[in-house]
Amino acid sequence: MISIEKLYEIFKSHPVVSTDTRKFTKDCLFFALKGANFNGNLFAHEALKGGAAYAIVDELHGEADERILLTDDVLSTLQKLATHHRRELNIPVLGITGSNGKTTTKELVAAVLKQKFNTYYTIGNLNNHIGVPLTLLSLTKEHEFAVVEMGANHQKEIELLASIAQPDFGLITNIGKAHLEGFGGIEGVKKGKGELYDFLKAHKGLIFIQHDREALVEILNGYENIVTYGTSETNAVCGSVAMQGELLAVEVTKPFHQLISTQLTGDYNIDNVLCAVTIGHHFGVDANKIADAISGYVPGNQRSQVIHKGDITIVLDAYNANPSSMTAALMNFRNAFSGDKYLALGEMLELGDESAGEHHRIASLATTVEAKQTLVVGKHFAASAHTHGFLHFNTSEEAAQWLKQNLPHNAAILIKGSRGSKMEELLKAFD
Repeated sequence: MISIEKLYEIFKSHPVVSTDTRKFTKDCLFFALKGANFNGNLFAHEALKGGAAYAIVDELHGEADERILLTDDVLSTLQKLATHHRRELNIPVLGITGSNGKTTTKELVAAVLKQKFNTYYTIGNLNNHIGVPLTLLSLTKEHEFAVVEMGANHQKEIELLASIAQPDFGLITNIGKAHLEGFGGIEGVKKGKGELYDFLKAHKGLIFIQHDREALVEILNGYENIVTYGTSETNAVCGSVAMQGELLAVEVTKPFHQLISTQLTGDYNIDNVLCAVTIGHHFGVDANKIADAISGYVPGNQRSQVIHKGDITIVLDAYNANPSSMTAALMNFRNAFSGDKYLALGEMLELGDESAGEHHRIASLATTVEAKQTLVVGKHFAASAHTHGFLHFNTSEEAAQWLKQNLPHNAAILIKGSRGSKMEELLKAFD
């Protein structure tokens, strides 16, 4: 069995890690992960033939090869190697989790920190037990700051990710109705997300907190090594919404005065913006550079995107959805957009026993938008569609086909749903 120390010496000479059996990067370290339906160990020799320098396995198959390194568990070894690397680099690490807004906050914060530091941050959605180690192992000696997103759908997951990333600083964006099935209800969400606070408190880390959010203050449980932000003047950093048409602007009033325009829609993004301002200010980024970084951020990840197609305005927020984010999106669309409105809502997944009630509640809220037409996708919206006279489709492809044949003009349409609903398919209707 190879030790982490010996493996790290090899990693320093071959600092590219791959877990993908479909492609092997030249001179990489191939970690042969396995799951319920695949076994990377079977591809160790193929990885070497494809250019990998070494393959790390926990099962031996085929001929012996000195480039095949045996360990007791590949996943655990990957995680331990990442932690070892993070300690060796010894740079500041900021951990981010929450029910909604993790990715947008991560990208805004990274944009701000990059004004002063060589900052590496989680790419895409690599925020789980595999993604976090891969993020850490992508750090180099040139990096001065790391921003690590942590996702979870059950308790103890954030605890694991925090133990891997060892953050010095951290924040929870919010506590909402996401992954209720896995967490065991809203109290389970609170406990699960709070595991980041638990790690930081145990290691005397600094917590950035939206101090107007009661649920976050509650799980803070009196911990005082904090920096606060929010809309009330009692916070160290505060500001208010100053919408500019369809797009969000934020007027920062403390600790400096600055009007920050954004390319995001939705007043619910104010917390994400104020968080980026807070962290930038804490780490000494100039106020004008903070504003420029936030103003220059263009969402390109199906989150709070405003897309113009001829005379149609599309609000694309289809990367994920839960009752909390769906509520915020509907209310913003109702209040910030004028003229003829259309809704295209995909079902919300992983809600467990609360699914029927939450879909009914969201459908009722959707009626307040007074849309000319509402399209809903997925079995969980079927009953509500019948009740409210919505158009129901089994798949997003079917909804896209209808939309293409009934394309509105001079209108705005909100496209929102869980990742599994594939609501981005509706964009094809506008091509």
